[in-house]
Amino acid sequence: MALRWTRELRHLLEECAVTPYRSSGPGGQKKNKTESSVRIRHIPTGIVRIATESRSQSANKLRALTRIQEALAARSRRPKPRVPTHPTEASREARLAEKRNRAKTKEKRAHLQRED
Repeated sequence: MALRWTRELRHLLEECAVTPYRSSGPGGQKKNKTESSVRIRHIPTGIVRIATESRSQSANKLRALTRIQEALAARSRRPKPRVPTHPTEASREARLAEKRNRAKTKEKRAHLQRED
């Protein structure tokens, strides 16, 4: 999916501080000489995202802005409320039957230890 500038992204850019910088790592002379990496900070929230994938500063700026937009959307999403559930009568009875069986087993074990 190709990223494109939208009205929302342009508006979001007005609320952000953009800092181009030289990234490190493999890439040779092109990467060492150009400031193609971008760090964008959303001033109202303090969210920071970077993009270093492309050799183009404008493409990296678009990627970082999209990441900020996604982070803001995730932050505004409300979690689904948890609906408490109750065990069924059959599962409750099965659990209690298993507890009774374990108790009988342990009780037999105790009698064996006393005889020794």
